[in-house]
Parts: sequence; structure tokens; C-alpha cells
Amino acid sequence: MAESWRNPQYSKQAKTYTAKQKQDLPSSFELQGIGVVTSPYQERFATPRQPAYALADKPAIITLHAGQNFEQALQDLDTFSHIWVIYWMHLNQGWNPLVKPPRDPKNKHGVFATRAPHRPNSLGLSVVPLLSIAGRVLHIGNHDMLDGTPVLDIKPYIPESDCMTNANAGWIDKL
Repeated sequence: MAESWRNPQYSKQAKTYTAKQKQDLPSSFELQGIGVVTSPYQERFATPRQPAYALADKPAIITLHAGQNFEQALQDLDTFSHIWVIYWMHLNQGWNPLVKPPRDPKNKHGVFATRAPHRPNSLGLSVVPLLSIAGRVLHIGNHDMLDGTPVLDIKPYIPESDCMTNANAGWIDKL
């Protein structure tokens, strides 16, 4: 087999980037939004809980900010059917360590064992259909983002690495 990143026997000398001591790591980070969502969803309660649960396809657009060479960064993204969107849930206030998710409203679960929006950091992650790209504007299908949502990053959805066929659904499997 040819030497490539997919070959487990491939051994290229690794670079060491983690020379910093753990105590030197910052406890907070500054992130810059790369764009904003224009969505038909104006209220949190009317937004689907997950993109896959949307009853009707209500497309949205993501407009990337100008002057950052994002047009180049989007090159070849249109060859993918779906994308991961990492975003800031800008209307959330505070967080809860225990939550009652809609699937199990009688029991509390740790927020890290749920997809509840009230998290220590208001990060959102959604996989959505990519319908088209025009300049710095991405047209997306079923989604769960509110109008005005700041977008932090976009990555392609790659079935080979993003779909874990042997995964379980934790406590949800027991319902």
C-alpha cells in the first residue's frame, strides 16, 4: 500500500506542538465570527431541536464576512452534499449542569450527555444540507439556527469519518 495518511503503517516524523506546559494554557479564548445566519426562525421555541427533526424544509443562508478571502476558503466545498456548521448560540443566558431533555422529560441528565442548548459555552454544532454557494453566501437546507446566529466555522461532512455505524445512543437507547 502506498504511503499516505490512511495507511496505519505510514510513519512520518511527528512535529511537537505541545511543548507548552498545561498550567500555561489560557482559561478563556477569543473567537471571531466568520459570518451570520439569515434564518426564518426568529424565536427559540419555534426552532427545530435538531436539523434532522425539521418538519418542513425552511432554508437559510450563511453570509460570510467580506475582506477575509472566504471566497477562496469556500473553494471545492460545493462538491459536498452536507456541511458541519459550528456557531455561537447568541441568545442563551447561563447554563445548567442537569437538564430534562425532551426525549426524557421525567429524568434529569448531565448537560454533556444531552444536546441541550444551555451549556457552559454556547457552542452549537449542526450538520446541514448544502444547497448551493454564490460568492460568500451558502444556501443551506434543514437547520436549527436562529436568525442572526454568528457562525464560527464550517467543515465538510464526510460520511467515511463522520458516520459511526457501531455507535450507540447512550441513555436514549434505554427509553
